[in-house]
Amino acid sequence: MTLVACVDVGSTDTKLAVVDVADGTLVRTGTHPTTGGDVLAGVDALLAAAGPVDAVYCCSSAGGGLRLAVIGYEALVSADAAHRVALSAGARVVHVAAGAQDSAGIRAVRAAAPDVLLLVGGTDGGDGDVLLHNARRVAAARWRVPVVVAGNIDVRDTAVDVLTARNVPAVGAGNVLPRIGVTEPGPARAAIRDVFLRHVIGGKHLSKGPRFARLVRMATPDAVLTGVSLLADTTDGDLLVVDVGGATTDVYSALVPDGGAVGVAGTLWRARTVEGDLGVRWNVDGVHTAAGREQVTVSGGPLGVAAAAAVIAVRRHARSGRDLRNVVSVVASGGVFRHAERAAALAAVGPTLRDHAGGWALPRSPRVTVDDRYVLAAAGLLAAEHPAAAAAVLRANLHGG
Repeated sequence: MTLVACVDVGSTDTKLAVVDVADGTLVRTGTHPTTGGDVLAGVDALLAAAGPVDAVYCCSSAGGGLRLAVIGYEALVSADAAHRVALSAGARVVHVAAGAQDSAGIRAVRAAAPDVLLLVGGTDGGDGDVLLHNARRVAAARWRVPVVVAGNIDVRDTAVDVLTARNVPAVGAGNVLPRIGVTEPGPARAAIRDVFLRHVIGGKHLSKGPRFARLVRMATPDAVLTGVSLLADTTDGDLLVVDVGGATTDVYSALVPDGGAVGVAGTLWRARTVEGDLGVRWNVDGVHTAAGREQVTVSGGPLGVAAAAAVIAVRRHARSGRDLRNVVSVVASGGVFRHAERAAALAAVGPTLRDHAGGWALPRSPRVTVDDRYVLAAAGLLAAEHPAAAAAVLRANLHGG
């Protein structure tokens, strides 16, 4: 028996799943309020209750998670592709700009207070002038936020040199849009994850010492999308996950490539959108405001708010260009769904699947599941070192309602 404690530090609650990685057995779960003074207090309380473990893997969305800004070459192509790649990396995108930036443009990016700046532009072998111009503008602005440069490889290294020469922490990654119609998220996603771990998580002052930064392996949405991708590998058809949290509502979809036409910015078959105005604790008012605009009824209690947030978030996800008609499995996640009776949680998800007001094709008769044991994030944390155990824990715990 080899026990790994998978800990997810959220804005409201800290969750624990202990997995025996020898066979993927889920040994124990738990939850504790995320403590404001030092998040390790909640983490340590859960670990003490769990007993001895062989390793601790952690993800975090506390302190606002990962805030990211994008500057691209053209709004409908490279900037759009970079926006979607940033979301797939677990970021909350707080600003998107396109084209050659002037001083006012850089000030607007700075005002959004990102933790990381993703600088892109040009297909490989294409235009490099805009990417270099923007790198020079950022460097001249005495920028100190880490920058990931993931544009035209012909000028990428020069752009990184321009930034580092002015003491801007910068790293290069593979182009997010190497060719028109082709989006490659992997290298930029990995670079953003690395920057998050090296520069961001420690800088949020969530804990007094360096131990928390050493424990954290990725942003929580990054871990969940990794878990979603693993689950999709065993799903015969498209998959939809709706994660309603205290501050945000995230929607993940994993679609089977259909061989049809793709847009000029390419297609991410496994993607995430995040709604920063929809939450059951910190953004309840945002749910009611959005529900008024969308003509969605909000019934009483936290479960009713979560159900409305799910409907609105899935509408927005579909409007972003995701075709959900072939979804065969839906997973509801988030503390409200986890703490509710299973029948009530499944009933709350029902309106999302009967929402004809959005004007798009809906899933026909999907299987609905509640991730009430925190296994999506746990599987994402385990995937790199224990892929078989990660797959096993998903198969065993995300069964139908």
